[in-house]
Amino acid sequence: MELNNLKPAQGSTASRKRIGRGEGSGHGGTATRGHKGAKSRSGYKTKIGFEGGQMPLQRRVPKFGFRNHNRVEYNGVNLDLIQRLVDEKKIEEELTPEKLQANGILSKGKLLKILGRGELKAKLQVKAHAFSASAKKAIEDAGGQAETL
Repeated sequence: MELNNLKPAQGSTASRKRIGRGEGSGHGGTATRGHKGAKSRSGYKTKIGFEGGQMPLQRRVPKFGFRNHNRVEYNGVNLDLIQRLVDEKKIEEELTPEKLQANGILSKGKLLKILGRGELKAKLQVKAHAFSASAKKAIEDAGGQAETL
């Protein structure tokens, strides 16, 4: 290797237009911006979604439906998962959202709802933000307590 055969690494040099660097570059003069108009001038910005006066797509597409901003979103945990945690000895007498967070089942700050899929054999004191009717009945049938936070 000698100084006369050194080359930059493959892909390290950009082959891009150098705009506005004089007439000799082939991109001088108007610097590929065309003649006159807002787009040729510095500081030009357009609104997001602007289509040159044509009715924008977000206004052409029909809107429908309703989104309730007061909706409370719960993360559901079924009884079969709770029973599995009891079998694996990850919870003993009391189930709280904090214990589910520690086991990686519930995200921090999320609301917990206990759902009724599966079977619960363990006697537990379950604390959650909400219960389905079938889950509450199953917990109480197993000798446990369902406490709403």
